[in-house]
Amino acid sequence: MNLLSFIHRDQRVTMKIYLTDDHAILLGGLTKILSEEDDMDVVGSSATVKETLDDLTRKHVDLLITDYNLPDDDGLSLIRRVKVKYPDLKIIVLSMHDEAHLVQEILKEGIQGYILKKDSQSELLAAVRAVKNGKIYLSSDINAMLMRGLNGNGEQKLLTDREREILKLIAKEYTNKNIAEELFISERTVETHRKNIFRKTGTHNLVGLIKYAYANNLI
Repeated sequence: MNLLSFIHRDQRVTMKIYLTDDHAILLGGLTKILSEEDDMDVVGSSATVKETLDDLTRKHVDLLITDYNLPDDDGLSLIRRVKVKYPDLKIIVLSMHDEAHLVQEILKEGIQGYILKKDSQSELLAAVRAVKNGKIYLSSDINAMLMRGLNGNGEQKLLTDREREILKLIAKEYTNKNIAEELFISERTVETHRKNIFRKTGTHNLVGLIKYAYANNLI
């Protein structure tokens, strides 16, 4: 490497990144991918909203990459709390969720990027670099989903098919464990869907939810 190249590399601004996800293997993979880049440095990671908020008080972070599903709360709650305390902190959501209503609600909070866990490593790096340069980055699938909505293509449902399935079982007084066994999903996934259902319907308890569901032909 010649002196000019060394100086140029040395002057590159490194983006300090924090990761939030409760899957240790995924965190390890993300850390390895990002840390191999000259202009990216993973300065910390955690599995919960609480741990993230505690760590952010002690670390200088330029970019937070967070999942939506978290054990103690959801990613939307984390985003809102981070935006209040650290308005200049950039945020990318890395999630398996591509439901239109949820994505739109998260985007309204002023995040800088949304990509899916099924996306490629190159798309992740492209998202980080775009955000680093002051741009908004949405994965190709998220862009396509939003465009379908703008063009009036595709049915815009209040609840996804899975959420309606879960709502019907809630109305039958199934517990989270019962629902998980019935649908072959985890209890944590059921809890996430339950929170989304309450938020989308604007209800706060089971009685209100069931009344809303019957009034709007959701079950």
